[in-house]
Amino acid sequence: MAELVRVAVDAMGGDNAPFVTVKGAVDAVKESQNLKVFLVGKKDIVEKELSAYEYDKDKIEVVDATEVIEMAEPPVMAIRKKKDSSIVKAMYMVNHGEADAYVSAGSTGATLVGGQVIVGRLKGVDRAPLAPLIPTEKGNSLLIDCGANVDARSNHLVQFAKMGTVYMENVMGIKNPTVAIVNIGAEEEKGNALVKETFPLLKNCPDINFIGSIEARDIPAGFADIIVCEAFTGNVILKMYEGVAKSMMHVIKKSLMSNLKTKIGALLIKDDLKKSLSDYSMDKYGGAPMLGLKGLVVKTHGSANDIEVKNSILQCVTFTEQKISEKISAKLSDEG
Repeated sequence: MAELVRVAVDAMGGDNAPFVTVKGAVDAVKESQNLKVFLVGKKDIVEKELSAYEYDKDKIEVVDATEVIEMAEPPVMAIRKKKDSSIVKAMYMVNHGEADAYVSAGSTGATLVGGQVIVGRLKGVDRAPLAPLIPTEKGNSLLIDCGANVDARSNHLVQFAKMGTVYMENVMGIKNPTVAIVNIGAEEEKGNALVKETFPLLKNCPDINFIGSIEARDIPAGFADIIVCEAFTGNVILKMYEGVAKSMMHVIKKSLMSNLKTKIGALLIKDDLKKSLSDYSMDKYGGAPMLGLKGLVVKTHGSANDIEVKNSILQCVTFTEQKISEKISAKLSDEG
């Protein structure tokens, strides 16, 4: 049997905690034999939630944390002051080698700060980006960065492309994944100063498969496996993606329920439609890994359900078993 992958979960983080974090953890350990989960949070509350489930007691352990970092708190101050919070304690477990990975639906700011300060960056990594998988017509693409570095420089974006290549090759099994930079046109001379400076660096980078610029409208079609941008642009793309998907669901439902004929049609296509739409659900991909750190940090949506939490935990198993951090370190070692 393979060595257990240990995941520290912020049990108190997110809009629906601790119900979804506990249920997601239970479902994850039932699905993976090579997993142990530490639920970090207020012990009495977490244990009360756990008591509703049947599971292997050796696979889940509760770690008491008496404080909670709220969404609206200034992240740097919260990390410094709330040493006994679920976020800080879970991250220190990764820092001390007691856990291989960290998962949270809680404060994004505190997770980003804690990832950089507590877990720490790998040698040679200048910035650690958030990199979620987003659904496309061809499967999925990696959007890197979507929220961690709004003022990135050109050399950071080149590192993002390299780290993304390692992730897509080893976690998603895509050989020689294509890389594109977000731009306002396909021509090389277009773009803002950052894009114009970064384009030739990516073009001349021998260890990525750079295919040029990509416009936002072409991202859902799956024109590239890895979408490179700074975090401001990436976050706008991600939020627009989520908003359009939600609006389309409402439009489709309204159309199918508009009269007797459409209701009969909806009944006939219900199963096929459900299957097709499930491919565009963000839940199935888990959270956004923060690449380039000494241990894995995964940030899920604040509104994450138990399925997203479960898949976020399970992606930690693949990430750890594939030694992604070590491969990223090796990929960047030639930069000096």
